[in-house]
Amino acid sequence: MMNNKNFTLWNRITAVVVSLIAAVTYLVTIEPTASFWDCGEFIASSYKLEVGHPPGNPVFQLFARLFTMFGDNMHAAVAVNAFSAICSALTIFFLYLTIVFLAKRLLRPSEDGTYSVGKAIAIFGSGAVGALAYTFSDTFWFSAVEGEVYAMSSLITALVFWAMTKWYEQADQPYANRWIVLISFLMGLSIGIHLLNLLAIPALVFMYYYKQRENGHYSLWEYVKIFLVSVVILAVILFGIIPYLPKFAAYVDLFFVNRLGLPFNSGAAFFMAALLAVCFCGMFRTMKQQKVFANTVLLCFTMIVIGFSLFTIVIIRSSAKTPTNEYQPDNPFTLVRYLGREQYGSNPLVYGQYFDSPYEIEQTTYWAPMGDKYIKAEGPGEVKYTDGKMLFPRMWSGNSASHIAFYKSYMGNGGQVVPGAEHKKPTFLQNLTFFFDYQLNWMYWRYFMWNFAGRQNDIHSPSPGDPFIGNWESGIGIIDGLRLGDQSDAPGYLKDNKGKNHYYMLPLLLGIIGIFFQFGRDKRGCWLTFLMFFMTGIAIVIYLNQPPYQVRERDYAYAGSFYSFSIWIGLAVAAVYSWIADSGRFKGARRESVASAAVAAVMLGVPALMAAENWDDHDRSNRYTAVEMAKNYLNSVGPNGILVTHGDNDTFPLWYAQEVENVRTDVRIANTSLLGTDWHIDQMKYAVNESSPLDLTVGPKQYLYGTNEFIYIYDTRDTTFLLSDVMRIFKHPEAKLPLSNGKMVDYIMSRKFIIPVNKENVLKYGILDEKYADLIPDQITLTIPKDKDYLTKPELFMLDLLSNYQWDRPINLLSMGGDINIGIKEYLMYEGFSYKFVPVKNRMKSTEIGFADPEDLYYKMKNVFKWDALKRTDYFVDYQNYYTFCGVLSQRGLFVNVAKEMLKIGDTARAVEMLDMCQECVPAENYPLDLTYLGFSNEYMVIDMIETYYDAGADEKALDLARRFTDELFVSTGFFLDNYDFAKKEFESCYSCISYIAEVADHFGDKEFASEIRDRFNAMLEIEE
Repeated sequence: MMNNKNFTLWNRITAVVVSLIAAVTYLVTIEPTASFWDCGEFIASSYKLEVGHPPGNPVFQLFARLFTMFGDNMHAAVAVNAFSAICSALTIFFLYLTIVFLAKRLLRPSEDGTYSVGKAIAIFGSGAVGALAYTFSDTFWFSAVEGEVYAMSSLITALVFWAMTKWYEQADQPYANRWIVLISFLMGLSIGIHLLNLLAIPALVFMYYYKQRENGHYSLWEYVKIFLVSVVILAVILFGIIPYLPKFAAYVDLFFVNRLGLPFNSGAAFFMAALLAVCFCGMFRTMKQQKVFANTVLLCFTMIVIGFSLFTIVIIRSSAKTPTNEYQPDNPFTLVRYLGREQYGSNPLVYGQYFDSPYEIEQTTYWAPMGDKYIKAEGPGEVKYTDGKMLFPRMWSGNSASHIAFYKSYMGNGGQVVPGAEHKKPTFLQNLTFFFDYQLNWMYWRYFMWNFAGRQNDIHSPSPGDPFIGNWESGIGIIDGLRLGDQSDAPGYLKDNKGKNHYYMLPLLLGIIGIFFQFGRDKRGCWLTFLMFFMTGIAIVIYLNQPPYQVRERDYAYAGSFYSFSIWIGLAVAAVYSWIADSGRFKGARRESVASAAVAAVMLGVPALMAAENWDDHDRSNRYTAVEMAKNYLNSVGPNGILVTHGDNDTFPLWYAQEVENVRTDVRIANTSLLGTDWHIDQMKYAVNESSPLDLTVGPKQYLYGTNEFIYIYDTRDTTFLLSDVMRIFKHPEAKLPLSNGKMVDYIMSRKFIIPVNKENVLKYGILDEKYADLIPDQITLTIPKDKDYLTKPELFMLDLLSNYQWDRPINLLSMGGDINIGIKEYLMYEGFSYKFVPVKNRMKSTEIGFADPEDLYYKMKNVFKWDALKRTDYFVDYQNYYTFCGVLSQRGLFVNVAKEMLKIGDTARAVEMLDMCQECVPAENYPLDLTYLGFSNEYMVIDMIETYYDAGADEKALDLARRFTDELFVSTGFFLDNYDFAKKEFESCYSCISYIAEVADHFGDKEFASEIRDRFNAMLEIEE
């Protein structure tokens, strides 16, 4: 037998061993620097305690900053990533202890409180198997090795649930309520990490009530009341404390600032001090009066407020005008909008619009800081839907034609006619069909099966129905074949994708066993586990109400649900042990212990299988591609230049490079996705690091949030004007355009703008080389297309910038300016990773960059841009890297473009050098020559390489590349032909590539090769000549 002391000792040893396994796993596989998406921003904002995107994460930043203090700036990223790894390992520690707590309720001790050795091993095995299954699960491992908030969020959730189990065990002892107070503090802190932690509250409330009547029963109505209590507590925190405490502070601040003439935030500070003073007075009074319940409630509220109060750090740091200062929440009114994620909009939940509901815009106002006072500013307006509302609206997003088309695919020709609407309203049944098929099945259960059945590949699949990418796949041939068909002949990037992980449904099977066993022996424990599973999974699906075509996979949002399922996986050990023990076949302590150990050992094979399958696609060591790309973007810009970016992945890594590694801090980054906000335009007006302010003249009143979101173009003369004059009229308070509703608005008076060119500065500041001096005109003209009726705020920003432009600092744009459509695309010069605004007209095509500086491009490719990370072959190339380097900005395309420029100046040797360098820096081992099914431009870049090799006289190299490329193409062609119904477009694309390569080979004299590939294709189609 094992007494309590020995049981506790071995329990703790096992917990430490399990968490150490997790820690070693994560620390070995962490990304050594910033990765794509939000990680670069999180690391940068943590390193210098700057302000990240709404709703903020100050608690995460403080702890991450602590970790970065143990190294220099070049190791800050790995320190933050290691922080995530350690948080994740601690999560596994608390998960183990939680499983043990629940397993002990299933395998009860003897009357003297001791456990048999066999029973103890089964309990420890349950904890180890469940915890290690979660350790090596797809979603949790992904978040554990990067600098994101989800690892710390998971830790707080695990810690809170474990703390409640400690209260449960000690509830009858003095001071047991300290655990509830600790939980309250952790809940307050968790608001500064991620709100997902609050979803544990219903399970905690049920555990509390279970303890109050541990050996009794509750009626159904009592259970309903308990659930309602938990919902009320959750609602008080989520919809009461979080939004309204800052709002009360804001209105007190309004009084202090506007009436008393005190500085911003003085009233908010007074409010917080007064609130805490009242809380402490209340606590002392209730303690003196021995009102235990009231004292505990007040103490819990106070601890939540104290934890939540760390958001004051956001205001303090924002007031310091940090370089990364998203939303600029330097006052309580802006903080309220920051916490409310106002810039992201809101989704209907219980009752609301469908995707084409008629609506009206109702004018709104808000308080905004202006000078040393708050002013009442007009908001962007609130949409009021007048008709077409429905219960539980799931098909609600009318933001794009693609969303509407996706919804209509679920409606067919059905639906209900709504007066004033172009599209019919879905019936409730159609609405539910979309919910169950897309939101629940595709956006949750698919991710669930990834983690516990197996995954097909890591390629992003935004919608269901594609059998080749993004599905779950178990590895059981019959099941997979029936669902997805035979894919054994698929091209390598599909068939041999490292994200193909097969668990043969073993974790799922163990989880199901655990569910039934726990339900049979401990219905209360099963309900607690289910509540955690539901609230952190399906409830999130309902709350998020996601529209179609998400830009990335969203499985990370449901990690808490997978955490709960892992509890059931662990309890399967207790189930099998119990069945063996009850069978009577292993009587005797020794035989029972051996049987228990054997069960645990066999079942440990499941997490071992998960580890073996997942290691290769979760090992991010040696991957530096995101930061290398960011540095190349920055280095494509001249000194003190301006770089216009557009999205997360071409901005956040750049912020990291500048703020942490101090790379090109003279370059000012202006993000068009953020230039629609007043705060980002404000930030352009003050110096940041070594970057001087931008010369902008439009005042804040004309770009405040809600003001001039769209600026009308009213051109009655079709005349060309100086841009500076156009902007002066735009800024004039009397120059307004009357609308049909009587409202007077600012407007742009012309579609054609003259921008004078300072030739001396163009040459002095390196915008153009001296050799192009004769091409520089006295002025250039930008022309807005005639079918464009209004400008966006980012376009207004660009016009304001150019109206005072002295050609004294380079302006570079990514993706040819993206959605900026003011005629600037006609004056862009190719710089490799970006395009420079120059005073020379240049009409570019998809295959022709037009005007460029060949010598400068060659120099940059050889001496400025770096390719060390990209050309390594010892790192995992995931879908995001494929998408970035073969799609968004084709690295092969860079080399081909420069090679073509070399040919233009007659330098065939350097043209071949560029193409050879391309094959070295973008190795086919990492980035296959054929990625047809992913829909990038990659194949056309390879064809361009082949043709350019031929043009440069390197026929053998052209032929070698063509052979390797066509070999890959024929594999794809055969597979797409076998699956023609699903891959008709891809088959035709392969055929087009093969045909064109044959024509090129014919043209350059390689007729034998051309004939060979034509014959291969004909043979594939079984065509007899």
